[in-house]
Amino acid sequence: MSSPIRTVTSIGIMGFGAFGRLMARHLQPHFALRVCDPARPAEPDPSGKGLRPADAAGVAACDLVVLAVPVPAIPAAIAALRPHLKAGAVVLDVGSVKLGPARAMQESLPADVEIIGTHPLFGPQSARGGLAGLKIALCPIRGGSTPRIAAFLRHVLKLRVVVTTADAHDREVAMVQGLTHLIAKILVRMEPLPRTMTTASFDLLMQATEMVRYDAPNVFMAIERANPHAKAVRDRFFALAEEMRLFLENGDVPRADGAAPSAAGRRLAV
Repeated sequence: MSSPIRTVTSIGIMGFGAFGRLMARHLQPHFALRVCDPARPAEPDPSGKGLRPADAAGVAACDLVVLAVPVPAIPAAIAALRPHLKAGAVVLDVGSVKLGPARAMQESLPADVEIIGTHPLFGPQSARGGLAGLKIALCPIRGGSTPRIAAFLRHVLKLRVVVTTADAHDREVAMVQGLTHLIAKILVRMEPLPRTMTTASFDLLMQATEMVRYDAPNVFMAIERANPHAKAVRDRFFALAEEMRLFLENGDVPRADGAAPSAAGRRLAV
């Protein structure tokens, strides 16, 4: 593999949706940015510095390339960038799941580029007050640039960096994001919800719901369908919810085989 690019001066962003724009706002003071998104063309910085619109080749020519596209669109983005990537460049994604994108990048990107899976554990809503103190997960896949990128994120952007593996990330996020988004989707379907006689705990629940309410539909689908660990978490949640429903209606949780109530049922009855 070629030597890594030691000093990153340019960053290419493939995709300029809500998160791509959020990244550009915080990275523009530090790097020359090249952005490609035919559906959402970027406006050039009038000063002539910082952000400029580009095609896929222009994005791929940068020292570091960010795949800021929906998870299902990552293979197409890689195909567009691949012929133009320079040796030693760093390619990273920002998807809500990591196993699938990691596999796609390993299989399809040239062997002479470095790969890092990342997941900013925040979005435009939760980052309205700035990035300081928010979390980002880094999953090293190929190459040795993770420490220096982590140092920039920690010391310059003031993010809290969690270095992990793609599988460990997806296992935790299956519950952390999977349940949050699932419950929020259901609560939105139950509207109108109380707004006057609310408790502090209900207000916090509504705050959490509002933080994800306007996420693009592809984000929810990636969290629930593209994460291989999400179904097990979902199934357990719905099974426990069904036990609770039976307990509230019948006073106990019967077992299908007619035997004594399960330990879970006994706990519910305490």
